[in-house]
Amino acid sequence: MSSLIQKVISTTKSPRPIGPYSQAVLVDRTVYVSGQVGLDPSSGKPVPEGVVEETKQALTNMIEILKAAGCDFTNVVKATVFLTDMNDFGTVNEVYKQFFKSDFPARSAYQVAALPIGAHVEIEAIAIQGPLTTASL
Repeated sequence: MSSLIQKVISTTKSPRPIGPYSQAVLVDRTVYVSGQVGLDPSSGKPVPEGVVEETKQALTNMIEILKAAGCDFTNVVKATVFLTDMNDFGTVNEVYKQFFKSDFPARSAYQVAALPIGAHVEIEAIAIQGPLTTASL
């Protein structure tokens, strides 16, 4: 059996990892993007404005990682949203729709006890490199 090649994806346009993990990993044509929180890439500090700005920054960080992998939000097939307060679900959805415009990826959302750096929201994604065609079933 032939082995698949794994490639670490990294960009300076998104915050450096705050732990022992990569911004993203590409295996074959699948890109696994690590969870993104509202960190400002230039300062490495959290954005202070709350869940709306955190969500915008997390998704802005994610698009930079996706671009480094040759993708964009249309390539995302699965996303996971982690919230410290499920009451923020609707607010996060409104921001999310500004980045994911149509043909939304599959998604899960969970309330968690805490997130790194005191964040209120973290978003991770799985994307497929290359053009995707949407078919109706």
